[in-house]
Amino acid sequence: MNKKLAVRTRIAPSPTGENLHIGNAYTALINYVVARKLGGKFIIRIEDTDRTRFVEGSEARILESLAWLGIKYDEGPYRQSERLELYKKYAEELVEKGHAYYCFCTPERLIQMRESQEARHEPPRYDGRCKKVKSQKSKVKSEKYVIRLNVPDEGTTTFTDLIRGEITFENKLLDDQVILKSDGYPTYHLGVVVDDHLMEISHIIRGEEWISSTPKHILLYKFFGWDVPLYAHMPLLRNPDKSKLSKRKNPVWVSWFREEGFLPEALVNYLATMAWAHPEGKEIFTVSEMIKVFDLKAIQTTAPIFNIEKLRWFNGEYLRSYQPSAISRLIYDFFKEKYQQERIKNILPLVIERMKTLQEFESLAGFFFDRPKNYERPVDKKLLAVANQVLETCDWNNSEMEKAIRGEAEKAGVRARDVFMELRVAVTGKTVGPPLLESLEILGKEESLSRII
Repeated sequence: MNKKLAVRTRIAPSPTGENLHIGNAYTALINYVVARKLGGKFIIRIEDTDRTRFVEGSEARILESLAWLGIKYDEGPYRQSERLELYKKYAEELVEKGHAYYCFCTPERLIQMRESQEARHEPPRYDGRCKKVKSQKSKVKSEKYVIRLNVPDEGTTTFTDLIRGEITFENKLLDDQVILKSDGYPTYHLGVVVDDHLMEISHIIRGEEWISSTPKHILLYKFFGWDVPLYAHMPLLRNPDKSKLSKRKNPVWVSWFREEGFLPEALVNYLATMAWAHPEGKEIFTVSEMIKVFDLKAIQTTAPIFNIEKLRWFNGEYLRSYQPSAISRLIYDFFKEKYQQERIKNILPLVIERMKTLQEFESLAGFFFDRPKNYERPVDKKLLAVANQVLETCDWNNSEMEKAIRGEAEKAGVRARDVFMELRVAVTGKTVGPPLLESLEILGKEESLSRII
């Protein structure tokens, strides 16, 4: 049981990808909400000790995405690469206490060991050979080594998960994990425990993939004589077909959602509904509303489905809830001032009901700014001539245009709806789009006629 009164949560992303992973954003939201709900602080720590996978610029992009989402941290970012002496000190302390040991096994020897275990259908784990090596300190001076955790061969390690209840592991099934690598960098297991203790983290809220690592972390806390924090393991996001979100198959970076024209409020709201339901049954709610009613114990353990079509629905709802001037500005900024803001505002009432993302404004309304270069199909010029004949002389408002075209279509013995369709294709390049005659009004008589002659 954690005796600390102050609530402190954290996320610890690794700068090994393009940006902030959507799963990390989901976990960050829950950590942020718990901290705010309990009057605590939310910390960010960059776990950058895996130098082989380090991506230059990733940290800056992670922080930028958090800011865009509105998830504000109170402390940080701390960086593990700046704390190496601490990890070495604590690893050697464990060796002195007999809770860790130096391992001098070569990579070749470890490969051979694993191949033999695989041939015997045994789970891959270190065989403990270096536990028995005498005069370890003298070898340290002349040989390359790592430091491994000395896991007890007997007994069990138990912890209570705030979401899943009591979980127990048999110690004999745990590996003597490497905790300090030969390059002096810690592995995740040592780094996370040392940092969480020194940063006084009270709640460790992370993905369920870390459940199997938790008993090793519990042992480390006990070996150091430190209070064990509270644990909560969130279910992982899944695709609609229940498969795991994959960097190769799915858009998983927050930057992708931003570039596609999703609003941060909509994305955060959708993430909030992943494994938790608002007690009043609301689907649309703010983070502030979530904080008031959130309870970690209400998190579901079933893997939530991350459905982009559902997210698009959320985004559309948010778009339509904004004032036209605000949405016009968002579109103006999204397209980097490509389109004139006042014109966007005039067009918006015709397309807002169809829009799900900011990006879609261009596909729906691009013809207002640029004459179509491609057409979905050829235009029937005979039907188009029916419209052209009356549009040149009628008043330029949608009711007069409709009346004139219907009258001319009747005279010509053709269906008015066929004339309207040819007119739409000629003016917009598409068979489906915003209200046609209202569009012609905004487009203007001269430009409209120039497209149908």
